[in-house]
Amino acid sequence: MRAVLYICHGSRVKAGQTAALDFIKKTMLKVDAPIQEACFLELAEPSIEQGITRCIEQGATEIIAVPVLLLHAGHAKFDIPQALEQAVAPYPGIPLYYGEPFGVHPQLVDVLVERMQETAGGIPDDASILIVGRGSSDPVVHDYFAEIIRLFKKRTGLSEVETGFLAACGPSFEDALNGMIQREAKPIFILPYLLFTGILMKSMERTVRQLATDSIVSLCPPLGYDPLICEVLRQRVEEATSKGVNLNVSYHGRRVV
Repeated sequence: MRAVLYICHGSRVKAGQTAALDFIKKTMLKVDAPIQEACFLELAEPSIEQGITRCIEQGATEIIAVPVLLLHAGHAKFDIPQALEQAVAPYPGIPLYYGEPFGVHPQLVDVLVERMQETAGGIPDDASILIVGRGSSDPVVHDYFAEIIRLFKKRTGLSEVETGFLAACGPSFEDALNGMIQREAKPIFILPYLLFTGILMKSMERTVRQLATDSIVSLCPPLGYDPLICEVLRQRVEEATSKGVNLNVSYHGRRVV
């Protein structure tokens, strides 16, 4: 019997945990699998180990594990597979197939545009855009955001679109924002490339409140639950079902257990 395990990042902010679980519940309605569970990589429960156990206890004979993450960086490449390998080790007869995160997807860029339109009431021709990511030490993240910027420019026709990061790589959110302000760019719209609210979002809110500038700076909501994102996650589940990597056999061509 097939089980799908959705693996969220986790947040210390209760509202972030609740939003993630609500999003997963909506996705479950669109996925044909008798067993579906959600868990967190860190900072919240159930853990990945607990999620695997819940699937097994309900009679799972194979598990499809899908990371509910935006990009294929450190967490998706290493942390989650390692946690899954440990969690599934007591069940060597249970195939566990590992799927892909959302990745750079045109529908997620469409949601970014929606968040700007909700905040601005449209797309001002003179708008300066700062797309803000969580950040990662994995250098591929800069390539991902270069593609996100390209798609966003194509979708909106805007030319001044930059990125900043909240941790682990640069330019930092604060440096990128201050650079825009010093150039007297206005209006400035900050678009968080984050799924849900949390500590990082609250930090951005504080930074914007404390600004001393004549520029009009607007912080847009995070991506959040959106039917377009729900559909992308459903696609990732279907892809993992048909061609996911079996962690009880190999991972990216390497024997792991």
